[in-house]
Amino acid sequence: MAPGLGDRPGTDGAIGEYTHMLSIPVYNAAGEKVAEESIDPADFGGEVNKQLLHDVVLMHRAARRVGTVNTKGRADVAGSGKKLFRQKGTGNARAGAKRTNKRVGGGVAFARRNRDYRYSMPKKAVRAAIRMALLSKFQDGQALIIDGLNPGEKPKTKLVAQALRLIRRPDLTEAEAVVVEGETRRKSLRRTLDGRTILFGIPGLDPVFYRSARNIEGVEVAPVAEFNTYDILKQRYLVLTREALAVLKERAKQKPSRKPDATHPSAPSEV
Repeated sequence: MAPGLGDRPGTDGAIGEYTHMLSIPVYNAAGEKVAEESIDPADFGGEVNKQLLHDVVLMHRAARRVGTVNTKGRADVAGSGKKLFRQKGTGNARAGAKRTNKRVGGGVAFARRNRDYRYSMPKKAVRAAIRMALLSKFQDGQALIIDGLNPGEKPKTKLVAQALRLIRRPDLTEAEAVVVEGETRRKSLRRTLDGRTILFGIPGLDPVFYRSARNIEGVEVAPVAEFNTYDILKQRYLVLTREALAVLKERAKQKPSRKPDATHPSAPSEV
């Protein structure tokens, strides 16, 4: 159990409430740790409920199911529904229609149909789950801030990939962080973000940065306003820019409103 977490009696599935301020490391594009950012757990709910996270993740996965399966039942195949021959007196085994699933060319028993698997949960629960997912990343040391990573006017995948090879994983243990003399480059890369699943959080739509990182395996890029519980938990690490962290803190403090924001009428009020 992480320091500062305590059992809360009567809270089903809750990990506990975190009261201490959290520190998030800040790295530059050269892989150097330059500062730390403080996170108040109270801004993100202060606790993590595993059952709620599980329910919301199942909802998102159900919404992503294609559901285009379609098989033919006995009502869909060609053929008459008439009994093939009389019940007694022919010497044959008793038989019904030729479209039954027992016969070749007949329909499928309990035929599966095209359907939509999506369902919805209360909006307050979905918003709370997003805050809990972010808080779990901060608590587990799987989040960091990157400063100065700017591809410029044209997409540069090489710049983003090089930064990931230089930045060390924030959740390294003391044994993993030890540099062994004469180790291979492949082994040294295991301590970095290279080859890891990462969710890049940016303050808003940025086509240049998106095109710079989309071809890197395991990397996803999304504005913080479009974060959802499944995407946050599916990726191992959460990498935010300073601007994205500021937007995230501001959105986390806002209370959900039924009326859309006048300045951002199309922005979803998820976090």
